[in-house]
Amino acid sequence: METPKNEKFRDSIGTINEEGKRAWVYPKKPDGKFYNYRSWVSYGLLLFLFAAPFVKINGNQFLLFNFLDRRFNIFSAPFWPQDFHLFVLSMIIGVIFVTLFTVAFGRIFCGWICPQTIFMEMVFRKIEYWIEGDRGKQIRLDKQPWNTEKIRKKSLKWLIFFIISFCIANVFLAYLIGSDELLNYITEGPFKHTGTLVSLLIFTIIFYFVFAWFREQVCIIACPYGRLQGVLLDSKSIVVAYDYKRGEKETGRAKFNKKENRALTGKGDCIDCFQCVQVCPTGIDIRNGTQLECVNCTACIDACDHIMENVNLPKGLIRYASENNIAQKEKFRFTGRLVAYTVVLTILIGVFIGMLFLRNDVEATILRLPGQLYERQENNIISNVFTYKIINKTTEEIEDVHLKLLSHNGEVSLVGNQSITVPKQGLAEGTLFIRINAAILNGDKVKIKIGVFSGDKLIETSKASFLGPRSYR
Repeated sequence: METPKNEKFRDSIGTINEEGKRAWVYPKKPDGKFYNYRSWVSYGLLLFLFAAPFVKINGNQFLLFNFLDRRFNIFSAPFWPQDFHLFVLSMIIGVIFVTLFTVAFGRIFCGWICPQTIFMEMVFRKIEYWIEGDRGKQIRLDKQPWNTEKIRKKSLKWLIFFIISFCIANVFLAYLIGSDELLNYITEGPFKHTGTLVSLLIFTIIFYFVFAWFREQVCIIACPYGRLQGVLLDSKSIVVAYDYKRGEKETGRAKFNKKENRALTGKGDCIDCFQCVQVCPTGIDIRNGTQLECVNCTACIDACDHIMENVNLPKGLIRYASENNIAQKEKFRFTGRLVAYTVVLTILIGVFIGMLFLRNDVEATILRLPGQLYERQENNIISNVFTYKIINKTTEEIEDVHLKLLSHNGEVSLVGNQSITVPKQGLAEGTLFIRINAAILNGDKVKIKIGVFSGDKLIETSKASFLGPRSYR
């Protein structure tokens, strides 16, 4: 069956032409109320992104994701591999949070918060406008031969793009290895850390490729969130939408003629100026309805409002609205889906906060040495050998650490010193012996409880299995 003319746009994406080649998008420079709002939000997020790895609270980097050393800081709170369940729970909370806002407000995250959109539209695209000019000038520049002007402008743009990509790669590295380590590498010189330099250049090339060439294709092709939106949206979701009822009316859209009365002719308020299409960073026509390529950036809202103001028609032909709002004038309401997501999100946040408060600053793991049985000693004493690991999650060194047996009368002796110092955000590990009189053992495998003390203060407890002879059961 032949696709209806007004539905042919669904057969392909706007950035691919009929020959299957890349159709380069030249969006017109946006201007308007929403663009100003987005600019301020973007500048705040960019400041946060570049500052977060260099800000420290109580000696902890504000955000750190060191996968190699398995150290993570979330809002300056340190997390270790033992806290992995908290990390997983926080990721689940993030997914549900994004899902909730997608159900309610569509792909608003993409247009306002996503780093890809912020860097592309608020950094790289603005540099492009500054060097090459607006949409028309960019098109003419790309079509003209490689003369002095084109070489100068393109070289300057690509050089600045590469420098910014290099800066982004450095900040990205600061999140992974820590800002102190990064600054140390810079101070010592890049050639003393060639492995890191190579990784840095690889990331720089990736960022450069994304922002200089791949661009909106990330949102259209690579990003899974656009596909998620298609599953989660319904007729009640608030998205950037074209009011086809008002724009088309009885006889459809038509060019503006100031001498005619559009209300009498039945023509819609859309004057077919294509400003909403020309300003779109993903190259779609919002008048075709909700599309996966739309990132809810509001550029088309600003462009349309400006045209409506010029032709003395009401603003809001393109606006934040749901399908039900346009078709049935239905106002936004909290649906059962939104209530369910909100309840689940609230419960998970409550559990997460509770687990954060219950989390210990010190964590001890004591395990019996694999392959070792018990040893019988004088005076009916049974001895087991264990390994211990004490993790200090705080920014203060913990001194005079020693261990005591809490569940039974017995003796704990460390191999080496009898007192341990656990470095800040570090760990202490070693071997210890636990000796218990066989007469008080009630089986061949007994659960024991060991206390970890700093001075006279109990800071952590740990449990282990103690082996004894079967004859003493």
